Amino acid sequence: MKTFWRFVLGVAILKVIFLTGYVLVQQSQRSAANDPQIALAEDTAMAINAGNTPTLAAGSIDIKNSLSPFVIIYDQNRQVVTSSGSLDGTAPTPPVGVFAYANAHGEDRVTWQPQTGVRIASVIKPTDSGFVLAGRSLHEVEQRETVMFQLAAAGFILSVMFYAIIFWLSLPKKGRP
Repeated sequence: MKTFWRFVLGVAILKVIFLTGYVLVQQSQRSAANDPQIALAEDTAMAINAGNTPTLAAGSIDIKNSLSPFVIIYDQNRQVVTSSGSLDGTAPTPPVGVFAYANAHGEDRVTWQPQTGVRIASVIKPTDSGFVLAGRSLHEVEQRETVMFQLAAAGFILSVMFYAIIFWLSLPKKGRP
């Protein structure tokens, strides 16, 4: 019985190692997905606060199908002023709590799902006259995460199989089934 629990402990250790590796890579990829939006949101907010009105190609980016970053500018009442992105012909608006958090903390970085199958990595910055949201699709990032999960799962299974063989071979011949 003691041998069985030693084997289970080894499998548990392997599971923790592979799960930790997957989580580290997944979080690194997800946080890096915000990088273009951080720059877009900050630069646009600075331009607005300096009295400039950014020119956006209205609705030119279909956020359902494009991987390109987009910007939406909202007024203080969370109404769209202008937008380079559209979803089914209109610029979407995130939940009210996103604006409240951005107002209280100077920024909000949130994964947002304005429609089933459409997930957006977004950064929201308050300005003197409203808010700036910069976002882009997480489609590619989520595909990479799926591949990483599959690789981690395959690595875990192969490692457990290898560990089981080594463990079995290390048992005294009289203790083997």
